[in-house]
Amino acid sequence: MTDDPRSPQDPKGGDSTPIRGLDQLEGVALPDAQGHYGEYGGRYVPEMLAPALEELTEAYLYWRGQEDFQRDLRYLYENYSGRPTPLYFAKNLSESLGGAKIYLKQEGLGATGAHKINHALGQALLAERMGKKRIICETGAGQHGLASATVAARFGLPCTVYMGEVDVARQATNVFWMRQLGAKVVPVSEGTRTLKDAVNAAMKDWMWNVEETYFLLGSALGPHPYPMIVRDLQSVVGREVRLQLNQFEGRLPDYVVACVGGGSNAIGIFNEFLDKPEVKLVGVEAGGTGDAPGEHARRFLGGRPGVVEGYKSYFLQNDEGQVQPTHSISAGLDYAGIGPQHAWLRDRKRVEFTHALDHEVIHAFQLLAQKEGILAAMESSHALAHVIKLAPTLSKDEIVVVNLSGRGDKDIFIVAEYLDDPDWKQYCKNFAEGKL
Repeated sequence: MTDDPRSPQDPKGGDSTPIRGLDQLEGVALPDAQGHYGEYGGRYVPEMLAPALEELTEAYLYWRGQEDFQRDLRYLYENYSGRPTPLYFAKNLSESLGGAKIYLKQEGLGATGAHKINHALGQALLAERMGKKRIICETGAGQHGLASATVAARFGLPCTVYMGEVDVARQATNVFWMRQLGAKVVPVSEGTRTLKDAVNAAMKDWMWNVEETYFLLGSALGPHPYPMIVRDLQSVVGREVRLQLNQFEGRLPDYVVACVGGGSNAIGIFNEFLDKPEVKLVGVEAGGTGDAPGEHARRFLGGRPGVVEGYKSYFLQNDEGQVQPTHSISAGLDYAGIGPQHAWLRDRKRVEFTHALDHEVIHAFQLLAQKEGILAAMESSHALAHVIKLAPTLSKDEIVVVNLSGRGDKDIFIVAEYLDDPDWKQYCKNFAEGKL
């Protein structure tokens, strides 16, 4: 157990706001008692998993309201993870684009280099309270796997990470670090060998080891109560943005933009502003390389409602209901589905969803690096790509906040390969041949 030596009201301690529970939007509770966001969400799982999910729901609803749980989580956020993360005014980028002022919420400066540590710490703390002896997780880009391995080490629990073989290859650095943290990384060779297959493998493990195992799910999706848990734990991002921007500008932003795979970083920053219609919310999906199946991950431009991996939402699927292959230059956005609250918010027109193409993402990554000296993750660069088009259309007194959900050092292999960088390729060749 962690003891916070400071009072929760200490202003130097960062965000002391309790975890938000059931959000209210236009009088509708999100989610309802069955875990539905309108027609989406719910719990569609084998019978043998239903008691585990009910146990998890009861435990979370109890512990999130306990001051000692919130105190311990605040302590870990502030002193282990490094919250609050900075909100940075990108002056050079703003001036080069013209139009709106651009602020960057730098989640990549927290522990493990991405927003994933937010829900990983909260769920590990919950697993400890529940008496679980083992953690398993799924991962695509590797940042959730890295965060899960990190918190498992912190809490003294063994950790197994399921990761598609394709993602193991393109996120080799994260795989290496997960193993150094003591986690067992299991490459998944079934299906498309990407994130959806890693989720399936983790669910099967949980099914057979449910008594002692905590499934630390990595996004705001899956069967109830996971979308609610991840949203609540990630909502610290939006709360901080509201406080920080009020200090800088004395008002709310005009736009908040985030990339969307499953949707954890997006719902985390959106959540604080859902009841503020004057704040426009934009989610950016992976546009990939084209419109054909397997060339993108645009769930709202090609997908349809369905039930996959325990919940109802929009999924890329064919006429027979089979999940289609996806593509993104980022390993974290190539998921065929999207979190159920995002689907509901899109149908209610509270959040606008768009997409960015691979070449636009690379351009955004390079522009931010060269204008501000910040290396953004490929996932976050999708949001930047949209802002590059949006900002010049706005007035200079309008404000856009971008959630930089992770930093880009993990993507060195992806970026160098895309740019066909000869020096990097020669370095890799020399290293492999033992010439260094």
